[in-house]
Amino acid sequence: MTEREWYFYILRCKDNTLYSGITVDVPERVKAHNIGKGAKYTAGRRPVKLVYQEVCPNTSEARKREARVKRLTKAQKERLIAYGL
Repeated sequence: MTEREWYFYILRCKDNTLYSGITVDVPERVKAHNIGKGAKYTAGRRPVKLVYQEVCPNTSEARKREARVKRLTKAQKERLIAYGL
């Protein structure tokens, strides 16, 4: 049995900050964030908008990708969003 695909995603919050996370269902997760059920960070910064996503083969890789991106500066994250770098 193969593990389902996971996604790493980045949201832009109402205050122009960026939030990143992982999920198996990006549209449902964005909905959860926008009704205040996604994360404490995004609950007070709604609405949020999906600005980037990439597929990962499993949860472990998705978590690793999230950790790497969270260490980037905001400018580096903006380049990732704009150019997929």
